[in-house]
Amino acid sequence: MEELIRLMGFESEQVSVHIDEPHRKITLFIDDDAVRGERTPHVLSAFHHLVNQILRKRGGEHHIIDLNYYRRERERLITELTRTAARKAAISKEAVELPPMNAYERRIVHMEIATHPELRTESEGLGKDRRVIIKCL
Repeated sequence: MEELIRLMGFESEQVSVHIDEPHRKITLFIDDDAVRGERTPHVLSAFHHLVNQILRKRGGEHHIIDLNYYRRERERLITELTRTAARKAAISKEAVELPPMNAYERRIVHMEIATHPELRTESEGLGKDRRVIIKCL
């Protein structure tokens, strides 16, 4: 991990790593403007891909990578959005369409709605336009 971070141009004193092996999560904290703001999702995606490629080549298991708690906060926002949409669908008895999301975020929605037996989810669209629709049974 340290070698990858060094190769990406970050100094070791700028970086800390927390590995949660039982949950297969790796959280990176990088104190650098290059990974803040609008660039965070792109840097996170690159890190996630590279780390999991390395782990796969070494026979390791897939891990979820977080960068400066971006993924954790995004999961919280997706869950909050899903709960609000679920309430709306349950009250109105009409389908509620969520904005386009990546596969990981759609999975969060599907798992959250699975706890509501009166609701179901469907994914529609292609590529970057793929979204989840919440419907009443």
